[in-house]
Amino acid sequence: MELVARLLAFRKRAVQTARLCCGVPDYEIYVKHLREHHPERTVPSYAEFFRERQEARYKGGGGRCC
Repeated sequence: MELVARLLAFRKRAVQTARLCCGVPDYEIYVKHLREHHPERTVPSYAEFFRERQEARYKGGGGRCC
């Protein structure tokens, strides 16, 4: 079972790295950031998050919130 857990953790990190290479931050980390630093904001769905990140990347949208 430990091997399966390690493989799943490796896969999660690999997916996160691939997304960062494409300019898409990890959704789970983004949600955690919102809840810790911007509790008044609504957490977007993954689809909303992805669309907003793509627009920001390819349409020259705003930068980081903090």
